[in-house]
Amino acid sequence: MHRSTASPTHPSGRTLGLGLALVSAFAFGGSGTAAKPLIEAGLSPLHVVWLRVAGAAVALLPIAYRHRDAVLRRPGLLLGFGLLAVAGVQACYFAAISRIPVGVALLIEYLGPPLLIGYVRFVQRRPISRGAAIGAGVAVAGLACVVEVWNGLSFDALGVLFALGAAFCQVGYFLLADAGRRGDRPVDPLAVSAFGLLIGAVLLTVFTRPWQADWSLLGGSVVMNGHTLPALLPAAWMVLIATVLAYLTGVVSVGYLSPPVAGVLANLEAVVATVLAWVLLGEHLGLPQVTGGLLVLAGAFAAQTSKPPTVEAGAGAGAGAEVGAGSAAGAAGSSAPSGATASRAAVAAREGVAAADRGVSGRSSRTSRGD
Repeated sequence: MHRSTASPTHPSGRTLGLGLALVSAFAFGGSGTAAKPLIEAGLSPLHVVWLRVAGAAVALLPIAYRHRDAVLRRPGLLLGFGLLAVAGVQACYFAAISRIPVGVALLIEYLGPPLLIGYVRFVQRRPISRGAAIGAGVAVAGLACVVEVWNGLSFDALGVLFALGAAFCQVGYFLLADAGRRGDRPVDPLAVSAFGLLIGAVLLTVFTRPWQADWSLLGGSVVMNGHTLPALLPAAWMVLIATVLAYLTGVVSVGYLSPPVAGVLANLEAVVATVLAWVLLGEHLGLPQVTGGLLVLAGAFAAQTSKPPTVEAGAGAGAGAEVGAGSAAGAAGSSAPSGATASRAAVAAREGVAAADRGVSGRSSRTSRGD
């Protein structure tokens, strides 16, 4: 199986991954702040989403052309990323907020990280560190405060299903970003982002019918917190920062962090969105939101400081087995001739591997308890 050159347990790799994940969360968090003046100027929310994705797809065309061989290498991966991580998240979320309050929809969508942890643990049967699991729970509790879910709680079965669909599509974002670097035909994460946005733009074009929008509004002005500015300014911010930069850094960060850890860190997007709305749009930030933001930060910190429990053990097992087998074969080879050498070397090698496995097993259990 192909492994990424970036090790999640290597300090420099984790630091880089953390930095990229934070940049992605901050970039994604600014999308709503940039989109709101455009919506207030007369563009529908769906047309703003199409502008965001289609503009980013055009901006990433050079990257898509450079990595055009990815279409032949992993077409299913690229199609899935475009369908789930781009078009699916957007369509399901906006369908949800048309039937249930925005805060409720946002909270349900950000159940994605706990769902991701459950998928990795029970479907893929890969161990999850306690830090990532606890961090996800704390972050979700904080999100409930950030969006003040109690202020507009209403139940609409179809709306909740749409919001859950957005959460599952968010799970697909992290799983597919991680899968791109694995297997016999790995794909550059930049190509995953570029082709995913291209495919998502095509799918959203069918769904949103952008030819029905009044795009002349982009040539005028919009109002942001009482200040008039060119409409192209928030549009460019939404396309280049909140989409291009957000997707590129987010997908790359998953290669340095495990998907569950990257998923929990993505919860910071809601905090960033709330703070930016307070600073740039003049929306009030109450005590529950401040408290919730601190909880989200605590959950993200708990997740990113946790270590994957199996990577270190797996590396130790491989190294121990090679050393044990190599030394045993060398000792046997120096004391026995011809066929007897091979026979005794094989027995000694097996004993060396078994001894190494026993040693690594003991170290693995101590490492797991120490997380």
